[in-house]
Amino acid sequence: MAYTQEIQANRDNPEQMEAIFQAARRKREVEAFSTDIQACYTAEPENRLYAAWYYRLQSAPEERKREGANWKLAIPLAAANGLVLWALSQPRLTSASGAPYLVWLAAPITALFVMAFLTLISKKNHRRAILLGLGLAIVTGISMLLDKFVARQTSSYYQVLLVPHLALLAWASIGVCLIGVRSSTGNRFAFLVKSIEVFVTGGVYLIAGMAFGAITLGMFAALSIELPDVLLRLITIGGASLIPVIAVATIYDPLADPQDQDFKQGLSRFIATLMRLLLPLTLGVLVIYLFVIPFNFLEPFKNRDVLIVYNAMLFAIMGLLVGATPLSLEEVSPRLQRALRSGIQAVAILAVLVSLYALSALLYRTVEGGITINRLTMIGWNVINIALLVLLILRQLGKGEQPWNERIQGLFSLGAYAYVGWSLFVVLVMPFIFR
Repeated sequence: MAYTQEIQANRDNPEQMEAIFQAARRKREVEAFSTDIQACYTAEPENRLYAAWYYRLQSAPEERKREGANWKLAIPLAAANGLVLWALSQPRLTSASGAPYLVWLAAPITALFVMAFLTLISKKNHRRAILLGLGLAIVTGISMLLDKFVARQTSSYYQVLLVPHLALLAWASIGVCLIGVRSSTGNRFAFLVKSIEVFVTGGVYLIAGMAFGAITLGMFAALSIELPDVLLRLITIGGASLIPVIAVATIYDPLADPQDQDFKQGLSRFIATLMRLLLPLTLGVLVIYLFVIPFNFLEPFKNRDVLIVYNAMLFAIMGLLVGATPLSLEEVSPRLQRALRSGIQAVAILAVLVSLYALSALLYRTVEGGITINRLTMIGWNVINIALLVLLILRQLGKGEQPWNERIQGLFSLGAYAYVGWSLFVVLVMPFIFR
């Protein structure tokens, strides 16, 4: 009966009743609100406002329980994605440098199939999905053409950079397709959290698929049968290409906005718990790492591979902080809230220290060896991530009007724009700088 008194106090006030509902929605307590509305309506069936809310909540799509994934659509689309990427895996479909086109096209093509699944099920955002698909295709095509105008010594590096940056743009296209450009902070952050769940689910499917593929190939090998290359590519590349659409169908309900997804049970709860358990472990690793840095201080200044590890570490920490941040403070106890907030702040502070150390090494190598497309790209990502972590720390100092978790959510939601913007810069502008 969390909302009964408020509902009864505003039995003739539609505006305030809507405000109560929106507050319950932000707290993900719509089910409790619905239960209390039903009780009030049962007690006073002649009240027209109660009746209107009762029937609204009975048919509202955001309150409907998920009936399960639409496998009749998901499986054909996943199979189509697998066949398309399998066809693109032919050895002759390579660039002048010998790099297969598949590595650049895999993420954008997969994003098109994922957007098709989401829009066909939800029966909305069709125009937005078409425009985003065209935009993604244009950006991908332009980037592949620009590769021919990049300096020869830079071309191979640009080709490598295209793979993760086109993948990030493909992921962003799916997000914009779902929630639009002018989306709310809650929707954007919920999309980030759901993305982590999809990636984890995809990883589980991939492990299972690799085991199945290894067993299949082993059975044929036991009979001294060597499968032709075309079938090997169908099993490996075609099979792996099924996973993204299947993972999305498993985790995401296309009939509800990201903020209205179920985060309270199943894999969602497991991942949130896992991320929070990893916080103290990550904090311990960072403390130890900062302690041993003085004994190997010059290593990143001399070794390029060490800097790549630092950048991977920084992205992993950003993902950890997103996954550990509660969507609603109602889901964690006050004691756990304090521990989470302190842990997130501590990890952010130590990550900034390590990242500044890595950035100084990167800048030193740039001054000594000159600016390259790789170094400029890594400097940009370091600056963005460090800025986000510093802002996170500053926003958590003292008390603000917003709850502490919403301040973090807003920060990462805005950070998503910086990620997309820098990815577009790397893909479309870098070739003109390093011609």
